[in-house]
Amino acid sequence: MSKPNVFQTILSVAACKAARGLMRLRGSGGTALPGKAAMVFARNILERTSDGMEIIVVTGTNGKTTTCRMLEHALTSSGKECLANKSGANLLSGVTAEITCNATWTGKPKTHYAVIECDEGALHQVVPLIHPKVIVVTNLFRDQLDRYGEITHTRDAIRKGIKLVPDAKIVLNADDSLVASLAEDIPNAVIWYGCNVPLGEQKDAEISDAKYCLHCGTAYTYRWHTYAHLGAFECPKCGYRRQDPDAAVTKVTKSGADGTGFVLGLLDKKTGELKEHDVFVGLPAPYNMYNALAAITGGLCFGLSLSEIVPSLADVHSSFGRMETFDLGGKRVQMILVKNPTGCNQAMGYVKSIDEDFNLVFALNDRTADGHDISWIWDADHEMIADDPHVKQIYVTGDRAEDMQLRLKYADFDTKKITLVKDQTELLSKIKESTLPVFMLPNYTSMLSLRKLLSDATGGEDFWKG
Repeated sequence: MSKPNVFQTILSVAACKAARGLMRLRGSGGTALPGKAAMVFARNILERTSDGMEIIVVTGTNGKTTTCRMLEHALTSSGKECLANKSGANLLSGVTAEITCNATWTGKPKTHYAVIECDEGALHQVVPLIHPKVIVVTNLFRDQLDRYGEITHTRDAIRKGIKLVPDAKIVLNADDSLVASLAEDIPNAVIWYGCNVPLGEQKDAEISDAKYCLHCGTAYTYRWHTYAHLGAFECPKCGYRRQDPDAAVTKVTKSGADGTGFVLGLLDKKTGELKEHDVFVGLPAPYNMYNALAAITGGLCFGLSLSEIVPSLADVHSSFGRMETFDLGGKRVQMILVKNPTGCNQAMGYVKSIDEDFNLVFALNDRTADGHDISWIWDADHEMIADDPHVKQIYVTGDRAEDMQLRLKYADFDTKKITLVKDQTELLSKIKESTLPVFMLPNYTSMLSLRKLLSDATGGEDFWKG
């Protein structure tokens, strides 16, 4: 397909800018519809409006948005103007909207650098048009089964996209057996990252997404685990095993609510040794070490120096809805997006580590952006916090609040603590009445509505104004 001509480009850019302008006048972010309007006049307008840009793409199940925020912050902190699809609108239409609205009327990009979050299933549509310099793959977990199907289908969709851009450098999570298998039949240069140490205790029951070898079906053995099916995996029969990473966590030095510290080992290709550097990430929870590793490795491949990336991680801010904290009349309200069993388990593990009394909010929708299949809530280990004495009150809300309430009942939560609140304005009033901090665990579309409610109540800005 040839690039749009000048006439098509002008019409397409005008449609995109006009649609976004009108939507934002109405108080909407205008994340996807402007892209659809642009593609009416030129289906592949994205190839024109991204021409000449240096772009890094992040894909995978969990951690995309936070990893992108880390990369964007590193670029801007080093003095480079950077475009990013901060909203998380990561399908073709959303990426088209972000980049095309950034272009001149004739389709020339106004910004040289871009960090783009891309949906796994849309990678093959997006990357042939934007020709990224680097693609980072974070991890693969079961997510939106009604849309993606088996997890190997998601992996194959990513592989399909990677093969379309053979010149791109590919950054892979060495600890994820599913992600690691992408390297087996792609023409691209591959760079690895991972954790060379365990990250706390690991329950065997959590290793549910990839228990068996992709090649021979034998159960993996592990020298150590990090979480879920991630860790130093090895097949005892055929030998398929974790690759030694080029960038690795060699020691965890701090784990607290204010952030995470670790020692980073970078492979010296000449000596074969890991050179160590201290890193502090201004975000809590072990999975943010993986996000930081992905950002560091991807950033180095993109051309940033370690001295440009590492200092920026110390004051990186949470992405919207991902460990984002609001001050509601002096009360801390923290929002932690959950959308699949693994992410939910990590969020609850973090909540369980809080050493003070608090209230909980579970919010569950089943809209298209969430996936209509909500059966994943039965695979998440809600039982781990069922008897936590610090949990004083639990609110359930959202389109499928009753399902969430039932799940908590079966997890043996004290039903006297659980209140179903369908109306979110009423929920906000109940939160205001309490003196305790609140932790919210919403899935995607419920997070968007709750975030707007909190943002309006606390005088914050919409994500697209940030």
